[in-house]
Amino acid sequence: MDESIAQLNIEHFRKLLTKETDAKKREMILRLLAEEEAKLAACRKQPPSRQSKT
Repeated sequence: MDESIAQLNIEHFRKLLTKETDAKKREMILRLLAEEEAKLAACRKQPPSRQSKT
């Protein structure tokens, strides 16, 4: 997954958390936020992909 997409999703979920008051919805958003943070961390651990020279 592209790092920028994961970062945008994280920002979106954090913004939702500032407005959401329903406990169940907040729980889901927190779960989604944690998943995106894990994806972002995984992206950053991977070396850049090599492009073939043709």
